[in-house]
Amino acid sequence: MGAGHMQIGEAAERTGLSLRTIRYYGEVGLVEPSARSAGGFRLYTEDDVERLLLIKRMKPLDFSLEETRDLLEILDRLEDGRTPAAERAALATRLDMFEEAAEARCRALREQLDMAQEFAGRLRAQHDKYRAAAPEK
Repeated sequence: MGAGHMQIGEAAERTGLSLRTIRYYGEVGLVEPSARSAGGFRLYTEDDVERLLLIKRMKPLDFSLEETRDLLEILDRLEDGRTPAAERAALATRLDMFEEAAEARCRALREQLDMAQEFAGRLRAQHDKYRAAAPEK
């Protein structure tokens, strides 16, 4: 194994993703292993792990595979020093749209969480009320 490379098991452990999920991301072209060992094992780098973690962070916000692929492409093109300035400006605008979408989805999740916590509190209050009224055995 080359310096800086890890097998899929270590990448899975580092990201909290299953082997199956990481393989799937490779199959759909989101995160290709950076190399293969002589025995054909997938090998991943720190950059690959960071990419897997980015995808993992997008999942709770319900970004689709296409949206995820689009964002990864935007980030790759922005990272590429050969990307022309005009294209970089357009990519930055698209990145802004992703940021706005993520913020909106976070707000919606916070609202759902607030509602769920209120519900749990009401159940707790009902439980306490009926427990206090129940005769001791």
